[in-house]
Amino acid sequence: MRIILTLITLLFFATSAFVQSQDLELEKGLYAKITTQKGEIILELFPEKAPLTVANFVGLAQGKLKIGDSIRYKEPYYDGLVFHRVIDNFMIQGGDPSGNGSGGPGYRFWDEADNGVNHQKGSLSMANAGPHTNGSQFFITHVATPHLNGKHTVFGQVLAGQSVVDEISQGDTMQQVEIIEKGLKYKWLYNPSKTFKKEYARLAVVVEQKRLAEEKRKAEEKVRRIEAKAKTENEYKEYFYDLVKKKAPNAVQTPSGLVYVLHEEGEGETAQKGDTVKLHYKGTFVTGGKFDSSYDRGQPFEFQYLINNLIPGFNEGVGLSKKGTKIDLYVPYFLAYGVSGRGRQIPPYSDLLFEIEVLNLGK
Repeated sequence: MRIILTLITLLFFATSAFVQSQDLELEKGLYAKITTQKGEIILELFPEKAPLTVANFVGLAQGKLKIGDSIRYKEPYYDGLVFHRVIDNFMIQGGDPSGNGSGGPGYRFWDEADNGVNHQKGSLSMANAGPHTNGSQFFITHVATPHLNGKHTVFGQVLAGQSVVDEISQGDTMQQVEIIEKGLKYKWLYNPSKTFKKEYARLAVVVEQKRLAEEKRKAEEKVRRIEAKAKTENEYKEYFYDLVKKKAPNAVQTPSGLVYVLHEEGEGETAQKGDTVKLHYKGTFVTGGKFDSSYDRGQPFEFQYLINNLIPGFNEGVGLSKKGTKIDLYVPYFLAYGVSGRGRQIPPYSDLLFEIEVLNLGK
């Protein structure tokens, strides 16, 4: 009897792992079903948020992808490949025909990592070796991984089978990757090769525009740094205020040289020494380029006001704030990390911009 019950239990769990796609009522859209020896993983794809990446994945999975005149896949690409990299409490990675992380489809394509979709538990995202090096390798997360936001393109989400994702071991096989098309748009009109070609060309223009904008930013930053080195602190205050007002005409400068723009005043008392402050912030250079963000980490920044050792400009700006305040702090270099900077992240003479949202103030 015990043996029979054990067999029934095993059969129940084994069967339940393979019926998820039948149980789901899928709306119009594109989906993927990854069948493994551990069970099925059902994923919703995001063709509106990551059209190039989804076209690539769908085309490879179906064996219906043509890239230019020389690359054409006519057989399902992913079927039989293994999850070659599995890190507990992080992610499972597959899609490499070589099985060791070094292989790919023979081409690379642009990132869509700035599509506003963050890495949550069960995110389907592209593996890469740096900017714009996407190929065929992808990963599925065990947990939220906010440190990957903006660096890897999220193009889908697990709908069912997260427990299967969590059970996958290194070397487990993707027996089949099936694309499920729901609705006229995707069942009859969607062409991954045409979509890939169109989106690749569109993003090529976007990437070039960003490259030119970054060159311009670096040139402006070089001029600004020369001015910072040449001027006295008082002279630079005036120069800095004029610089900020070109971007934010309603900006206000304090006697110290800090410049701020108040978007929402908040309510209650302003921060006092020793108060526990909880806030979100995004840190960029005044001339552009993000260096840090609590939003990306998915965790507010919490500290004791004027107790923790923070830069003077940040402290002054927080001192102007209340619970609910939304404020932009333009911090000149001498109220930030000064003439020395901070390692590789913050170069010398860097002016910083902090976009702050105060969530809570308390004793």
